[in-house]
Amino acid sequence: MFKKSDLRAAIRHEGHLSRRLFLGCLSSVAAVPWLPHQGWVNARPVFQQNPFALGVASGDPDSRSVVLWTRLAPDPVGVDGGMPPEAVEVRWEVANDENFTDIVAAGTRVARPQLGHAVHIEVENLEADRWYWYRFHAGDATSPIGRTRTLPAGDVLPAQMTFAFASCQNYEQGLFTAYEQMATEELDLVFHLGDYIYEGSGREGKTRQHFGPEIESLADYRTRHAQYRSDPLLHAMHARCPWFVTWDDHEFDNNYANEVSEKEGVDPAEFLYRRMNAYQAYYEAMPLRRRSMPRGADMQLYRRADFGRLANFLVMDTRQYRTDQPNDDSQVPLNEAALDPQNTIMGREQKQWLYQNLIASPATWNVLAQQVMMGMVTMSQKGDPDKYVMDQWPGYAHERMELMRFLQDRKISNPVVLTGDIHSNWVNDLRVDDRQVEQPVVATEFVGTSITSGGNGEAKPYFHDLLMANNPLLKFCNFERGYVKCTVTPTQWRSDYMVVSDVLQPGGEVACRASFVVENGQAGAQPTA
Repeated sequence: MFKKSDLRAAIRHEGHLSRRLFLGCLSSVAAVPWLPHQGWVNARPVFQQNPFALGVASGDPDSRSVVLWTRLAPDPVGVDGGMPPEAVEVRWEVANDENFTDIVAAGTRVARPQLGHAVHIEVENLEADRWYWYRFHAGDATSPIGRTRTLPAGDVLPAQMTFAFASCQNYEQGLFTAYEQMATEELDLVFHLGDYIYEGSGREGKTRQHFGPEIESLADYRTRHAQYRSDPLLHAMHARCPWFVTWDDHEFDNNYANEVSEKEGVDPAEFLYRRMNAYQAYYEAMPLRRRSMPRGADMQLYRRADFGRLANFLVMDTRQYRTDQPNDDSQVPLNEAALDPQNTIMGREQKQWLYQNLIASPATWNVLAQQVMMGMVTMSQKGDPDKYVMDQWPGYAHERMELMRFLQDRKISNPVVLTGDIHSNWVNDLRVDDRQVEQPVVATEFVGTSITSGGNGEAKPYFHDLLMANNPLLKFCNFERGYVKCTVTPTQWRSDYMVVSDVLQPGGEVACRASFVVENGQAGAQPTA
């Protein structure tokens, strides 16, 4: 078995680390779990505890297929999830009805220890724009029943879709009450925009406690994902409808930028090896297609989904390809470093992919589902120079303004940006340069708060008033917890900001704090009456 020291020694030449050789070496090692399994498979495993304790999930649907997911883990935070080091047969079924009297697809899949006993089933040849039910069997155990759906065909203009987006669910800092309410909504889809887990060590005195120290090994990341997925409210919401997921930073390491740690003195080989562990565990834990399977420390997560001709969703990755945050990742004015054309948050290939898909899109609404705030919001106190967060799009201001100019010049239909990360709610009208209020509005950004991160938050009336006064682009901000529910029709986009009264104890109530609409053909959000 290769060790990190062996990897480093194998690719260091004259004291220098070659990234190409290092990633090639990692990729060759990481490719082992994806090879077809050969040898004995246990078709009749016996479990002392429920092997489906992590629930079921579906994701990445298109008009003819969808991904089904589960992971066998009778002891979710135990060694290897409580599974023996053997391959296990898992049976799956898809039906037209919840009682499984009309089964439309079925098969078997091997759950391998090399993949943490996770299974990903890409069910093909389904009918467009309809709901299905699914379940898994292993030995004598049967999973909970999940509900999923396919998307409308590409040439159809649906009358309506309803979805929610969420982010930032720190297990220690609150209960997943928002998902309990979300599960009562009739949603077509959920978009999770990052920080699905947090990597820090367990701390006493919190609402709940992370298991173990700060995570670094593959086993560590698997266990942390399992601890989160063990939450019944979270895996109940996964079972309600398909999800599109993307990561931010905490799925790996806080505020990282591509290969660069926010901490000084981190060995690049150690860092990339840890990234490989994080990416593999993320793939194992999510309902992703095989095309997203990681190769060493690289994993392609950006992808497209079309809800007929109503909405074109472009799911982005603003972590893996970005250059290091300028100005030491601090809050500063938009200086020469922040405006450097060499800075990129998307990377060359993803940027090209994004532009090509926007140009080709026939959709009424074109949606960028991504991680960090795009609005050029200043956080400065009154009288101080305007300062901006370098970890967000203003740290890559040239590329951000170029994107807005592209949307404007190419007359992209109804651009909408969905954002997480910042643990607060925002509505931003986006211009090419948000500092120039005389410029026309190009797109609308809806920023959703956290599910739990930050606890219950604070009202912060002074900070709220300061933000509103200093940022003409800003239509709304709020510091409660919750999610955003979106209802989209050919004529209007509506975003409802759903907030939770208390995430520190059970029984928190959910209410709609504010609603904003964007009319087809009229950039910019307006509050509802």
